[in-house]
Amino acid sequence: MLVVAAIVVLASLLAWPVPRVLARATALRKAPRAALVLWQSTAVAAVLAALLAAPAAVPALIGRQVRLSEHWVVVGIAAALSAVVAARLLLSGDRVGRNLRAARRRHRDLVDLLGDARDGDHRTRVLEHTTPTAYCVPGVHRRVVLTQGTIDRLAPDELDAVLAHERAHLAARHDLVMEFFTVVHEAVPRLLRCDAALREVHLLIEVLADRAAVRGAGVLSTGRAIVAMAGGPRPAGTMAMRESTADARARIELLDAHRVAGVPVPLAAAGMYAVSVALLAAPLALFALAITELTLV
Repeated sequence: MLVVAAIVVLASLLAWPVPRVLARATALRKAPRAALVLWQSTAVAAVLAALLAAPAAVPALIGRQVRLSEHWVVVGIAAALSAVVAARLLLSGDRVGRNLRAARRRHRDLVDLLGDARDGDHRTRVLEHTTPTAYCVPGVHRRVVLTQGTIDRLAPDELDAVLAHERAHLAARHDLVMEFFTVVHEAVPRLLRCDAALREVHLLIEVLADRAAVRGAGVLSTGRAIVAMAGGPRPAGTMAMRESTADARARIELLDAHRVAGVPVPLAAAGMYAVSVALLAAPLALFALAITELTLV
């Protein structure tokens, strides 16, 4: 039963305190890709631990050498508990996926109707509006959307940074990463959800797109573009360069970071990748250890 207790404790830690600790570890933002992998491994490990906790208890409950058919009630209960976890994930995935894709489809149709193609590129649409706004509509039929106010207000190098940012979101399919975390977030019981975790993941994704903009337009142009676009509207289902003033300030500070809590970024990233692998291995190793106690006859 110690192994089972360990899996339950692991699932509880990964679902409740760990996301809250990670959300406060703002130094990890300086290595956004590694930090995002760490967040992903935490979420996947939590799901695995929750799925495997009940099946792992079966050997401890029915003994070492048994016929499973003689203990179908215990096996059935374990399977049912795992099925509840899986069902919550599937239902959440279906609901989030349908809502996102419907919102994107409606908005894409709207910008295609109201916007003009920029320089003959039908995937980049310009809306006649004075408010500086830029965002992308992810998906197979993706779009980058700008307002005329954005084009009028930003210098050419700043506009290049905005376009590079949005295209980085589309190229890396950051929408799928955000969708995954949203699905897991909404599958978790409401009392256990950590909104700060979802916000932190979103910020990391924005920092990754900012870094792509820096490679194309430079630090100064990207920083000015972030300031210019801060506070703009973002339609549902889209990804945008706009942020709150506080998040915009944090993103500017992260445009050219070289150390994480005094450690060089490559070394810190390597450490985060190692922890990510360990997190993924932990529930699988504990489950394997629990199952080895069972001998079918």
